Amino acid sequence: MKKLIVIILVLVIIFIGMIVYKNQSTKINSSISVQEVKEIETYITKIYMWKEVTNQALPIFDNINSASDIWIWEVVKKNLEDYELSYEQIEEKSKELFGSDFNKNFPKEGMEYFIYDEQKNKYYPQGRGLDQKEDCFLLNKIEKKESTYEVEIIEYLEDYSALANKGNIIIENIKEEFIDEIGEEEEERTKEIVKNNVDKFSKKKLILEKDLKNHKFLIKKVEEV
Repeated sequence: MKKLIVIILVLVIIFIGMIVYKNQSTKINSSISVQEVKEIETYITKIYMWKEVTNQALPIFDNINSASDIWIWEVVKKNLEDYELSYEQIEEKSKELFGSDFNKNFPKEGMEYFIYDEQKNKYYPQGRGLDQKEDCFLLNKIEKKESTYEVEIIEYLEDYSALANKGNIIIENIKEEFIDEIGEEEEERTKEIVKNNVDKFSKKKLILEKDLKNHKFLIKKVEEV
C-alpha cells in the first residue's frame, strides 16, 4: 500500500511538471525545479511593465542601476500595496524588488505620477491611462549556472480593442504586427500561437540571480536576443 502511495505521488509530481513545461514551452536545464520555474515567472510578472507607460515593457540594461528611471519607479509603483507612502517605504520596496546592490534613490520631490504632499510628507502614486493591448511574455529557455539564471522570454501583445464590438483578440508582436486572432473563449490558445510563430516575435535574455538568504529572484541584466 505504501509503495502504491509513493508511486502515485511520483506520478502526480511528474504530471504537474509536464503541465508547467508544456504550458510555458520552456527549454529547461535539468537542474531547475518546477517550483523555480514558477518563481521566475512570478518575479518577471512583477517587473514586466506596459510599453505605453515605460516605452518598453522591459528595457535593455547592463546593470540594474543603469536601467531607465521611469521603468524603475513604475515597477516599484506597480508593486505597492499602499497608496499613501513615506519615502522610506518606497526605498524599501525598491530594495525588495531589485536587491541590495540597487543604489538609485527615489527623487524626494516626487515625480509626475508619484506626487509628493509637503503638508503630510507622504507620496501618492497616480494612475496612468493604458491602451487595450496587454503586454505579455512567454518563458522560452532557462539555464542555471550556480546561483545565476539565464532566462529567455518571447514578447507579444494581446489586443482586446475589438472585443467591445464582438470581435476577436488579436495577437501581435511588439512592433504591433498582426500574427493571428482568437475568440474570447479560446484565450488559452495564445501560448500555442506564440510557440508556433516564434520567429515572428522578439526575444530578450534576462540574467537573474537567486537571493538564497531571502529565497527570491533579482534582475541583474537584460539583453536583446
